[in-house]
Amino acid sequence: MGIASMFKPRKPRGFHHQYIYFDERKARLDKIEERARRELGMEDAKPYDPENIRGSFIEGTTHLKRRKERGQRLGLGVMLFIIVALLLILHYLMTGSFHF
Repeated sequence: MGIASMFKPRKPRGFHHQYIYFDERKARLDKIEERARRELGMEDAKPYDPENIRGSFIEGTTHLKRRKERGQRLGLGVMLFIIVALLLILHYLMTGSFHF
């Protein structure tokens, strides 16, 4: 290790990621064709609508899909809390106070 390298830190190696399954040329051509179709009136412009993609992630995963099919159930802790709260309300209505 020389004196020059001690005062001048090394630059990190550059990074260039080349996609394997993506063809940039084809994507550019597709955009040009789509824009030309819209300008000629052959194709309607599709505005962004979040409803088109809503639920896609859940449908793509098996465990979330199962949870959705079972429905929204209350957890055990929430049910116990509700039962205790109802019992306390019932006790208050019957006796008129919270003394146990």
